[in-house]
Amino acid sequence: MFYLVTYDIPNDTRRLRLSKALKDYGERVQFSVFECLLDEKLFAAMMERIKKEIDETEDRVRIYQVCEACKKTVTILGEGMLTEDPEVYIV
Repeated sequence: MFYLVTYDIPNDTRRLRLSKALKDYGERVQFSVFECLLDEKLFAAMMERIKKEIDETEDRVRIYQVCEACKKTVTILGEGMLTEDPEVYIV
C-alpha cells in the first residue's frame, strides 16, 4: 500500500531522528514529506518507530493511505515523480 507521511516537529533533534527513521521506510519527496510503499508488517513497524521518535504533546505526524485509483490523480508540478514499486529487485 502507498502511504504519504507528513510531519511538523518543532524540535530539531526529534525532527532529524524522525527523518532518519523514515528513510528506512520510504523516499523523501519534500523536507517533511515521505512517500512509502509498505505492506501491513512494515507499516506497523514504521508506526512503532514513529511513536518512539516523537513527543505526542508537541509534534504532529499525519499518515495518509493513498489507494491505487487516487495515485492516478496525483499532480506533480516541478521536479520529481511519484514513488513506484521497483520493477527489478537486487538481492
